[in-house]
Amino acid sequence: MSKKVLTTPIKDEDLKDIRIGDIIYLTGTLVTCRDVAHRRLIEEKIPLPVDLKGKAIFHAGPIVRDLGNENYEIVSIGPTTSMRMEKFEKEFIEETGVKLIVGKGGMGKNTEEGCKNHKALHLVYPAGNAVYAATKVEQIREVHWKDLGMPESLWVCEVDEFGPLIVSIDTEGNNIFEENKVEFNKKKEEQYELISKQVRFIK
Repeated sequence: MSKKVLTTPIKDEDLKDIRIGDIIYLTGTLVTCRDVAHRRLIEEKIPLPVDLKGKAIFHAGPIVRDLGNENYEIVSIGPTTSMRMEKFEKEFIEETGVKLIVGKGGMGKNTEEGCKNHKALHLVYPAGNAVYAATKVEQIREVHWKDLGMPESLWVCEVDEFGPLIVSIDTEGNNIFEENKVEFNKKKEEQYELISKQVRFIK
């Protein structure tokens, strides 16, 4: 299987053959964007100071070294739990035109609809690799909303083959976490029945 690399700006046709479970890598612009930034845009109607159309966001709160003169270096950049942004993500995708949402864990119905209606993907970055992830950030081009503090600021990063990223929601709205829940629960029930027969003598 050839290595799949997506380069920003990403177009709808770039995503049409990608399905849940696929592994991709990202080259180009990746912007950290988590709880407060979502809330500012959706609830407070404050426009984002960076254009996300065709680009990618990362649900992450990085550790950043200030080198002075508005120069910065990523020290560590690990994913935060994507489900915290679930209530905002459908509207966020619609308003920004973002194509890739990267984070930790699964997301729900709102994000499924957003990805299906506006041809976007949710992807999972493996947890525990925050220092390695930092090595894939070539530079921090700019930073916005520093008043929010380091974790919540919008760090506009240029990345090179950032990944591996596992597709959890595709452009058809398929959700690997939800599909796995059905399969795993079925296996759980089968094992429960088997174990119950074997320990029935226990009162």
